[in-house]
Amino acid sequence: MTLILGAAPKLAAFAITLRLLVDGLHGLAADWQPMLMILAVLSLAIGNLTAIVQTNFKRMLAYSTISHTGFVLLGLMAGVVDGKPDAAASAYGAALFYMLTYVLTTLGTFGIILLLARQGFECEQIDDLKGLNRRNPWHAAIVLLLMFSLAGIPPLVGFYAKLAVLQALVEAGHVALAVVAVMFSLIGAFYYLRVVKVVYFDDPVDQPAALAVTAGQRSILSLNGALILVLGILPGGLMALCVQVIQASLG
Repeated sequence: MTLILGAAPKLAAFAITLRLLVDGLHGLAADWQPMLMILAVLSLAIGNLTAIVQTNFKRMLAYSTISHTGFVLLGLMAGVVDGKPDAAASAYGAALFYMLTYVLTTLGTFGIILLLARQGFECEQIDDLKGLNRRNPWHAAIVLLLMFSLAGIPPLVGFYAKLAVLQALVEAGHVALAVVAVMFSLIGAFYYLRVVKVVYFDDPVDQPAALAVTAGQRSILSLNGALILVLGILPGGLMALCVQVIQASLG
């Protein structure tokens, strides 16, 4: 329940921002679009460059949220296309798809952190995850899926979410912005892959002890991991639904 309550504000903020920019301020698009572009690039830069120097795992995830917000803002900015309602709906749909799948991945990430904490496994520092694969390969596999998706590595859903936003940017004529977004995504991939390296290739600080997991906990997090994989391989259904929701909400 705590995780769901934590995800709700992100979705609510997206809906409010979309409604405000498209309905309330559409006539002023020429004024707010450049500001949105600057805000998006700053979010990508500050989020990634700050997250990459973190040694605290939760703080790294918190700063990386800023960079993911930058991608969502780029999708919203790409939706400002005069006389092309379908292109606008596709761009806004890509932003919604990105937000939904990011929330899904974040729920899994903090779910595994809470699960490990309840078992006395410290998850404050990235180095606390050293040798997790030796303690419980299932925990390690879920962490790998989550980090790979956040990094945007195919065939996981994080890759398609980033690709959809980049395609919207290119179709709207913002090729330079798409290149900038790719560059910052590469920076972001580094600190996510660092976590995977610690989990699988570093030796544990102390003697590894097995970590237990209940059937219910395993089922919920396994379902989360499966959705991340399946939605990455077959994203069409959710993407089409996102576009339909945008079209219906915009009238």
